[in-house]
Amino acid sequence: MALKVYVLAALVVVAIADNIPYTPPRPSYNAPAPVGPAQYNFDWSVNDGNSGNDFGHYEGRNGYDTEGSYYVQLPDGRLQRVTYTVNGDSGYVAQVDYEGEAQYPAYQPSPSYRPTPGYA
Repeated sequence: MALKVYVLAALVVVAIADNIPYTPPRPSYNAPAPVGPAQYNFDWSVNDGNSGNDFGHYEGRNGYDTEGSYYVQLPDGRLQRVTYTVNGDSGYVAQVDYEGEAQYPAYQPSPSYRPTPGYA
């Protein structure tokens, strides 16, 4: 009998909760509106001699004009550098340059296992 009362009470609560309209809470913080267009500069790079990783990125923005470059060490030994500009709504204009000469050394596989020693 008590189980029936609990089930009936749960159904009533679900039916009432389904009819309550949802109203999102009002924001409690009003952020100040940005003043003027964006202005920033950033620069980072990675050069790890052990793994051969060499890459980085620079970008600077003043208003609606952006300029920057990024580079990466390619597996063939060349350094690929991309220099770009964006002036307002003119779009992304990039220039790609390569430094160095591509090298393809002969492949010399080495055994990835050691045979088990033989016992006499």
